[in-house]
Amino acid sequence: MKTLWLFIIIVTTSSAHNFLDIVKNYIHSPEKDEKFTSNSKYDFIIIGAGSAGSVLANRLSENKKWRILLLEAGYMPNFFNRIPIFVGYFQLTGYNWGYNIEPQKNACLGMKNRQCSWPRGRGLGGTSILNYMIHTRGNKFDYDQWASLGNGGWSYVDVLPYFKKSERFNVPGFKNSSYHNENGNLCVEHVPYHTKLATTFLNAGQELGYKIVDYNGQDQKGFSYIQVNINHGKRCTGATAYLEQINRPNLEIITGARVTKILIDADKRAYGVEYIKDTIWKNVTCSKEVLLSAGTIDSAKLLMLSGIGPKEHLEELNIPVIQDSKVGYNMYEHIGFLGLTFMVNQSESLLQSRLFNPKLFLEYLLYKRGPISIPGGAEALAFIRTKYAPDERPDVELLFVSGSLHSDNGQVLKRALRLSEDLYDAIYKPIEEQDAWSIWPIVQYPRSVGRLTLRSKDPFEPPKMDPNFFSHPADIEIILEGIKHAINISKTKAFQAYGSRLHDLKIPGCKQFEFASDDYWRCAIKHLPSMMNHEIGTVKMGPQTDTYAVVDPQLKVYGIKTLRVVDASIMPAIPSGHVNAGIYMIGEKAADMIKQSWKGELY
Repeated sequence: MKTLWLFIIIVTTSSAHNFLDIVKNYIHSPEKDEKFTSNSKYDFIIIGAGSAGSVLANRLSENKKWRILLLEAGYMPNFFNRIPIFVGYFQLTGYNWGYNIEPQKNACLGMKNRQCSWPRGRGLGGTSILNYMIHTRGNKFDYDQWASLGNGGWSYVDVLPYFKKSERFNVPGFKNSSYHNENGNLCVEHVPYHTKLATTFLNAGQELGYKIVDYNGQDQKGFSYIQVNINHGKRCTGATAYLEQINRPNLEIITGARVTKILIDADKRAYGVEYIKDTIWKNVTCSKEVLLSAGTIDSAKLLMLSGIGPKEHLEELNIPVIQDSKVGYNMYEHIGFLGLTFMVNQSESLLQSRLFNPKLFLEYLLYKRGPISIPGGAEALAFIRTKYAPDERPDVELLFVSGSLHSDNGQVLKRALRLSEDLYDAIYKPIEEQDAWSIWPIVQYPRSVGRLTLRSKDPFEPPKMDPNFFSHPADIEIILEGIKHAINISKTKAFQAYGSRLHDLKIPGCKQFEFASDDYWRCAIKHLPSMMNHEIGTVKMGPQTDTYAVVDPQLKVYGIKTLRVVDASIMPAIPSGHVNAGIYMIGEKAADMIKQSWKGELY
């Protein structure tokens, strides 16, 4: 308890910058984990303790006869990680791999060196320890599309049971629905506190003729408070949901273990992995399968380091080619626009100077409620169809934030997003300490496709990630339509009660255009894109007839025995919304497929 009171004193008497340094020092002192025997024999080795890897470790260890090894490069997050408002701070710590995309020609122009950041979690729980916890399944037709591409068993009817299996649903007004389950591992709730501006956003939607919906139920189109992976005000990660409550002797978890290679024998069978822990290199083997759950970036990277990837690319780097495969292609990401800020004349937004208040922290510590329970200001969303929507699926998400990029006085978001000093000082510094809210319009089915490659065969060097943002002009036009819808929302009676007005300082690189003209917005989108960190597809799932498919519908790597990939990298097409719910689903479904493959040895 003394630590908690000390924490309250620190955050209320220090500047945000000093507090960030304190937090970073605190979490850079992880406990060393248990002893390990390098000659141990396992049935399954799981690489990565993220959302999917945590599910696999839990479900496979249900079989008491199987010995499971879970390897994670990071460590267990601490108490502060559970506090939703601190999401931005943790992206500036060692719990983030710190990846940046390649300098872009048509995007990230307002970021340092034209590089946007791609935060990726490094710790038990993976990116679920860093994300904004928003839980969206996507549209049912997204998964029907997967099946239509030749992926039998992945239609909406097939995957819905696994979405339900994963969740412990506790959202008022939508419980007892046939679309949900109240007994799963993963907490899905509303944030326990909503600002008046978030409620106004929903009221504005109704004023415009939209319904308040359960977007994870029958109808996705409409407005809603966000459903989040929160357990009574505390972040619920893959590790807290699937690992924290189990203590099984047949499951061994080793943290601080960075896998550098998958071991593959002359018969092209994966039989173990090579990893480094505490500067010591180790090999460990398994009798059944190696399961790769390192995420869209690192799963593709590890496959290529192990000799599975595009032949020409691997040969360029002098990596022996074991399987010629289109690893690293088909990379998609939801992308949007950060620059819509609406000023208000009442003190209702989330300003950092107000949040760092002893009473608010005491309320949170005692009751797990209040504004400290809001994940970085994200409170509500809408899924809408623009004039470009090719079918009945919403093609734009409008993410409502009860603040803006200036709300922390440039201490965290500016650094996490890599905003240039010139842009921040021109647009956001003049409105520091002023109340505002934002909408981020996000394209749901981007057409710009990227590729991930290796820089070298050094396993410690980050890969080269080039998403080719806005290489297809349709993506900008769809976001532009989203901007127009967002501005219409600001003009409703609901928001005009707060005197909402569009912040109209021009982005420095767009001063040649008339403010709020279509050409201005096109320029602004390129300068201030929002990275949703939903990258998918680098280890594409598909039938053998698909030349870009790396894994089959059972998630087995083509050409390699006893190796599966289980994470967002296998998604053949990007679902709408936020992808983490889909990753839990993939983990649940994969666990059942693996059990079925070895059903003769169950229990």
